[in-house]
Amino acid sequence: MSHFMPKTFSIPRRGFLKILAVGGAAGLAGLARQQINASSPADSSSHSWAMVIDQAKCTGCGYCTLTCQAHNDAPPEIQWNRVVESGKIGKEPVYLARPCMHCDHAPCVSACPVKACTKRADGIVMMDYDRCIGCRYCEIACPYGARAFNWTEFTGENPVVPEWGVPEIPRRPRGVAEKCSFCYHRIDRGSRLGLKPGVDPDATPACVVACPVKARVFGDLNDPESNVNQLLAANSYFRLREDMGTDPRVYYLSARS
Repeated sequence: MSHFMPKTFSIPRRGFLKILAVGGAAGLAGLARQQINASSPADSSSHSWAMVIDQAKCTGCGYCTLTCQAHNDAPPEIQWNRVVESGKIGKEPVYLARPCMHCDHAPCVSACPVKACTKRADGIVMMDYDRCIGCRYCEIACPYGARAFNWTEFTGENPVVPEWGVPEIPRRPRGVAEKCSFCYHRIDRGSRLGLKPGVDPDATPACVVACPVKARVFGDLNDPESNVNQLLAANSYFRLREDMGTDPRVYYLSARS
């Protein structure tokens, strides 16, 4: 008796998961939401980095977006730092700057099937782009829309370089979900040199340094004297989507009339 043997096709794991992600995005959205509370907060650390953004100061100039694209060598269609108009007070527009929130309970970390997305002890949510398989689970899981998938390879010159800065990290490969990293490389390099992140520009996220009106402040929540703690103690503030239980590390001071 002859037996029918179906043809088998060899599909690389990365390619298979990309196909799966496109076909199953709707179903995965529900799964990702269920996983929001599955990740654990960062382990104890001597530092706990956070950012404060003052809506009353932000003018929507976009300097943060352009500087971020230059220092991280991101293509024009991908913005790790976005600024949108969120409303008006009287006739004056109110702007909302939206980097990665670096959540303590990060749904992207829980959703990643290959541990390409991890959380450091100091609170920074990291991406290992060499490990990333492009499944986009993290993009679906993030309630802030903080990730952008690069569908095409970025080649040639970056149009915002050198006017807005010089690239400090390598370009990412095609087919990964990119995101803001709080410029961890500047923090780490500066700290090794004895500089203080949030105080010394060379150890501080590029978007904070570039803001012409000082609407962004960066610092250590574990330091009672840090700029972020001083601002949070003296002002009312909010965080985006606190109802999700993600505990974001980006705080906002409300626009004031």
